Amino acid sequence: MRKADLRRSFFQYVFLNIISTLGVSIYILIDTFFISKGMGADGLTALNLCLPIFNFINGFGLMLGIGGGSKFSIKYGSVDKQETDKIFTNSFYIGLAVSAVFELIGLFFSRQFTTLLGADSSIFDLAHDYLRTILLFSPAFIMNHLLICFIRNDNAPKLAMAAVLTSSVVNTFLDYVFIFLLGMKMEGAALATSIAPLSSLCILATRLFGGGNSFRLRLTIPSQLIQKDILSLGLPSFVTEVCSGLVMIVFNFVVYRLIGNTGIAAYDIIANLAIVFAAIFTGLASGVQPLLCRVYGRKGVVEAKYLFFLSITMVIVLSAILYTLVFVFTSQLVSVFNLEQDAELKKIAEFGLRMYFTYLPFMGINTILSVYFTSIEIPLPSQLLALLRGAVLAIPLAFIFFLFKADKALWLTVPIAEVLTMILGIIIYYFIAKPYEVYVYRYVPKKKTATGIASGQPIPDIPSGPVIKL
Repeated sequence: MRKADLRRSFFQYVFLNIISTLGVSIYILIDTFFISKGMGADGLTALNLCLPIFNFINGFGLMLGIGGGSKFSIKYGSVDKQETDKIFTNSFYIGLAVSAVFELIGLFFSRQFTTLLGADSSIFDLAHDYLRTILLFSPAFIMNHLLICFIRNDNAPKLAMAAVLTSSVVNTFLDYVFIFLLGMKMEGAALATSIAPLSSLCILATRLFGGGNSFRLRLTIPSQLIQKDILSLGLPSFVTEVCSGLVMIVFNFVVYRLIGNTGIAAYDIIANLAIVFAAIFTGLASGVQPLLCRVYGRKGVVEAKYLFFLSITMVIVLSAILYTLVFVFTSQLVSVFNLEQDAELKKIAEFGLRMYFTYLPFMGINTILSVYFTSIEIPLPSQLLALLRGAVLAIPLAFIFFLFKADKALWLTVPIAEVLTMILGIIIYYFIAKPYEVYVYRYVPKKKTATGIASGQPIPDIPSGPVIKL
């Protein structure tokens, strides 16, 4: 493909997917705004305690969607359609099994989970109402993520974007109705968030059942091999989401003991804005991912590298813009959620925002490195990066700051973890991914194209040592 064609496809997919992922992140942001207005700091604290479970649910959906969607994109056009149908069907099977587990927790163990998350008597009822509703609607969240990823990778990013934006509008409208008109409080906020993906699924179903798609549900025996590939390729996305939830649990524990409930409310503001900013980079990564898988499936290593460096350039530009906005408009961002004008909350949140969001460029680069490794079918480095930035580095750092009572330095936990992860990611890229690119480019026979079949050569071991620039 020509660079001009790649750039056009890149910006089209990235723009549409950033809008889509922003729409998903707005679910929680809208809840945060309405909950802060309707229930004050106690509502924000209860919401923050429940967000880790929301991360778990979304993590499973993203794992199946991105893992299955990547496998679908790599195989699309080079295998029989029955094989790509099996990829989607096996993703669907796993989604059903995971949904059943969350349903059982919601029906029988929601109170125990609310206690486990750390809710005290002052906010227990608020937290339980929100958590139980989210758990009961978990199949909608999981299947929504699954379909969005497959339909986006099936050359329909506009439909995926329309579905997500529709669900965001529905969520906003229902939040107002349930919380203020019907007085349903936290249960109403959770119900609005839970109904929103159902509206998205209705739009996505028009392509799934209306024709025009390259995949469908096919009655088939579950395949352990296909499911293993799906889970392996999607695991980094799951780890990232789940570790985000674990980090939130640890931060809630540490912040509560260092600063108190006001600190948790401040962290809730930071965490919700972080979800929105992370969505921008997730949208960039999910937008370039189908293109990377597609060109790699044709052994287009040069094109894959070009897309990779386009992505890194865009990360740097977006990071500079976003942090400038945070630094200049810190007070305004905090005041949106601090409707009671709590002076202590304002002070803690403003300081935390400026420290915490120094992580933006490093997080963006790590996100692109992770999706690049997955797209060229070397998922192990991607899984390693996800573990490091998500839990292995961040959680011990948080406890170290806790032990030293360093409440201000605590906000640098995530930036430090992202920097260290980025350094390792760059090392992996130069010493593992680049030799692998040379191997694929030189020795692996290409797929059949309009100009014929590239001649194959004997396939030696993957080269090591100095890498020749392609």
